[in-house]
Amino acid sequence: MLAAGQRAEAQTAGPPALLRISGTVSDAASQRPLPGATVRVQRTRRGTAADAQGHFLLTARPTDTLLVRALGYKPQQVLLRATAQALQVRLLPDSVRLGEVKVMADRADRASIDRALRNLRRPPVVQPKVAVRPKLTPLFPVDSTSPPPPPFGGTPIDWAYKKFSREGKERRKMQAIKVADAKEKAHQRQLKYNKAFKDNRGYE
Repeated sequence: MLAAGQRAEAQTAGPPALLRISGTVSDAASQRPLPGATVRVQRTRRGTAADAQGHFLLTARPTDTLLVRALGYKPQQVLLRATAQALQVRLLPDSVRLGEVKVMADRADRASIDRALRNLRRPPVVQPKVAVRPKLTPLFPVDSTSPPPPPFGGTPIDWAYKKFSREGKERRKMQAIKVADAKEKAHQRQLKYNKAFKDNRGYE
């Protein structure tokens, strides 16, 4: 009967009540807050992260153990108590040492060297640039108009027609008139030019 009563009392008591645990995580030397530090309940593996001021808030049992971690600091375990609801966790910096790295050098065999040479990309073949010669500029203006046709044709019949026909005679007269007009115009230009000088007898 005594054992049954203790078992019934234990069943009616149930699990311990949950507590709201709050606190701050800071550096042990400078007392500055550590934002982003993680606070986890080891029993449930659930936790939270500290805010920008290092404050955190979570729910746990009075018998739980908290694991506090921060980057660059040693992890710390905190045992909860029924009366302790506001925690001040101060972490110590952790000095991380890198393991020794040994570099072993060995001579590669001939097959590996040949394989590496085959895998190398050949540089592109650069074609030599051909110098482009600049265009030559004539010192004097060049008349690019086509020359006038010859006065006579290439056959004797054309030459005789243009020499003795009426059309050929009229054409020769017109050419003679044009030559005379050109000479007269050149003479008038020369006279107009000479008027600009008071005493110039070299052109008269």
